[in-house]
Amino acid sequence: MASKSIYNRKPTLTVFTPAYNRAHTIELCYKSLLRQTSSDFKWLIIDDGSTDSTSDLIKSWIKEDKISIEYHYQENQGMHGAHNIAYRLIDTELNVCIDSDDYLADNAVELIVNKWKKDGSEKYAGIMGLNARFDGTIIGTKFSVLRTTLSDFYMRGGCGDKKLVYRTSVIKDVPEYPVFEGEKYVGLGYKYQLVDLKYELLTINEVLCYVDYQADGSSMNMYQQYFRNPRGFAFIRKESMKHHPSRKRRFIESVHYVSSSIISRNTGFISESPSKFITVLSIPFGGILYLWLLFQYKRNKMMTPK
Repeated sequence: MASKSIYNRKPTLTVFTPAYNRAHTIELCYKSLLRQTSSDFKWLIIDDGSTDSTSDLIKSWIKEDKISIEYHYQENQGMHGAHNIAYRLIDTELNVCIDSDDYLADNAVELIVNKWKKDGSEKYAGIMGLNARFDGTIIGTKFSVLRTTLSDFYMRGGCGDKKLVYRTSVIKDVPEYPVFEGEKYVGLGYKYQLVDLKYELLTINEVLCYVDYQADGSSMNMYQQYFRNPRGFAFIRKESMKHHPSRKRRFIESVHYVSSSIISRNTGFISESPSKFITVLSIPFGGILYLWLLFQYKRNKMMTPK
């Protein structure tokens, strides 16, 4: 379902928002879109099986017809499954994901579109900008270069979550996130790693998004995620072992791969590893990591109010 377009042409940017039972937070995002200094965008909402009033709320905004909204409902697949559907549906040149508990800076669309029109080309995968907390504090470090890959930024000492704006043709050109039966999580970095192999991102030292971390969000429940989605974690670790430019990081990924394989009881993890020798060396460390994660998982479970 979509609102009647208020534009005479296709916009440059799609802002897409995966939402699962976020009726209590998604209005922040909506109101920030109403405040945008540029209307060169549309909003795509992927409702990942919400059982609250998310659907009714979004339908009321569609009726308001203040901005262009497209709404898609699907059975719950997890964040990566919602991203898969979004990328299939997006038809604009650029796209950016804004989570349902975050909101855009009032001039974010204008900053993105102007930067891309000025400096963008087929040489680049898109733009990387800054995130800030709700109190305005910038998360992590600013950029010291005009262009970089995501992995190089972190390898050179950069830190903190960044807002990624991708060229749609580039993000569609790499494989979708795999969906494992009974699991709801695969790290979104899988696609970003593959894009890094071919393209750099332009950087912009401007805050594009204000972010919050909900208590029921995946970033706050990572220990549970390890045990609920071990095959998804093992998959992303294997991919990082293949592609990460740092040998040290590839070893760390192997340790995590061993741990996730123990959780999923995958006895064939060595034969499935892209770096079998490193994986064998990682087994003792992976075993220790598994025990530590198990301790943290049980500890957090006991501390969580019922």
